[in-house]
Amino acid sequence: MKKENSTICFRWLIYPTLTFILGATLSCAGMISDFGFKGADLAPPEEEMPEMEVDVIQEAYRSFTMASIQIANGRYEEAKAYLLEALSYDPDSVYLNQKMAVLLKEMKEYKAATAYAQKSLDLDPTNLKNRILLAEIYAASGDQESAIIAYREILELDPGQQRIRLILTSILIRKGEFKSALELLDQLIQQDPNMVMAHYYRGRINLELKNYSEAEKSYLDAIRLNRRMEPALFDLGSLYQMLQRYDEAAEIYERLLGFYPNNTTARDRLIGIYYQLGQGEKAEKEIEELKKQSKPGDPGRQTLGLIYLRHGKIDESIAELDLIVTAWPDDHKSRYYLATAYEEKEKMEEAIHHFRLVGQESKYYINAQMHIAYILESQKKYDEALDVLQKAIEMKGNQAELYLMLASIYETKKEYGKAIGAIEKGLKEDDKNVELIFRLGVVLDKSNQKEKCLEQMRRILEINPDHADALNYIGYTYAEQGIRLNEAMDLIKRALELKPNSGYIIDSLGWVYYQKGLYDEALNKLEKASSLTPNDPTIAEHLGDVYFKKKKYQKSLEMYQKALSLKHPHEEKLKQKIEEVRNFLK
Repeated sequence: MKKENSTICFRWLIYPTLTFILGATLSCAGMISDFGFKGADLAPPEEEMPEMEVDVIQEAYRSFTMASIQIANGRYEEAKAYLLEALSYDPDSVYLNQKMAVLLKEMKEYKAATAYAQKSLDLDPTNLKNRILLAEIYAASGDQESAIIAYREILELDPGQQRIRLILTSILIRKGEFKSALELLDQLIQQDPNMVMAHYYRGRINLELKNYSEAEKSYLDAIRLNRRMEPALFDLGSLYQMLQRYDEAAEIYERLLGFYPNNTTARDRLIGIYYQLGQGEKAEKEIEELKKQSKPGDPGRQTLGLIYLRHGKIDESIAELDLIVTAWPDDHKSRYYLATAYEEKEKMEEAIHHFRLVGQESKYYINAQMHIAYILESQKKYDEALDVLQKAIEMKGNQAELYLMLASIYETKKEYGKAIGAIEKGLKEDDKNVELIFRLGVVLDKSNQKEKCLEQMRRILEINPDHADALNYIGYTYAEQGIRLNEAMDLIKRALELKPNSGYIIDSLGWVYYQKGLYDEALNKLEKASSLTPNDPTIAEHLGDVYFKKKKYQKSLEMYQKALSLKHPHEEKLKQKIEEVRNFLK
């Protein structure tokens, strides 16, 4: 009876603290005394003492205590070993399984953590804490679908769990399920109209959905409840800036900086707005505030260097950034923008020197190599540019932009076969990269492989049916050949819905009208295209053609001459048109 009572007493311990355990032990001692045993009477004579059995619960607690010490000291592997030992003594402890799940979650061993959390929940299905833990593990492991299901189950059991509803909302936002997220937020606000984060998230979602008036209202509600809420102030300032409500944006950024003077991003934005409003003195005052926060050469002055660069103060930018890289040679971001400043100043040798010093481990490495290649290409040092790109591909071969630029240089050299080869290598890394596929189509077109070009454009539309440039390319190719003109018009109109202010697409539509003999409609579109894109030789030629058809020979001649001055790719054909129109002017 004594062993059974001891086991019953300890079985329900959940191992939280030594004080609790001692209390339970004393309770059991009281139970023992109730059975009439007193002090020494409890022990039989030595020769009759039976062999002691291991108290598994006591051993489990000892191992748990050791695990807790190791966790406190950050030694997770040792803690894990002790918890495993504890579980070997008491495998069906809800608390021990739960603690193991928490530890494994911290160690990012999510699969094992899920198993222990699930077992803890199976042992005690009513334990809401275990359900929350399981949902948190799903979320941490990136299994958003399982996390959403688990959080929804928690809310079904306890609809008042506002924190859980907010967490679920944040996951839905990350997944882009904005409608569901808004529904949850509306429920939260109904439960608690003063929940600041609910209003803030509602603003973020409506901003993403371009419901700007609703976004503004939600941000203002959040700020009304917490006037110092930095993210809400910053986002509202960004919204006003995006809507070109610059005075209001400036007022919000000023208020934010009153609370958080070290928010350099907000100060950077405010400086830009002041310059945009022609308030140079205010901008300079904010720059002086930035200077007070750090000394020349400190990494914190990087923001100042970038502000100078963005606003065309190139010498000042170089001065700030050069001091930083001198003191901190491995500050690759500062070095990259220092090189960019030298490039802006057309000091190409200095630019190349600093671009070359951007380390391979830096996220700016690829762009640095592309800048070097661009500079070399502009200097007609094509082989050197190609060499730079080839070496970068050896280092970072999975970067599509490297293959694009490599192909571009081959294209400039009219080595279309090599350009195609470069793009195809890139597509082996990423066969659904629409930029690579589009460039492949263009190069195939230039190498007089029109049908293969169209195959690539159709391939793009299989991946992205709303790719405006591919739609336009197919439509214009048909118009150029004078075939399938109705289909061409439909394709180009779809492209124009996606890019309504594209001079190139409007030109394509004008050219379809021209090919259909609808010269008034063609003239209307081509004049608009020319106003939007005044320096394109092909658009100028097209406008010249429609003027010719309309017997406006002087205007036709002017447009042909303009196309010629813009280095039209088919000069001889254009010169023939000029001679022809001059005959009508005699």
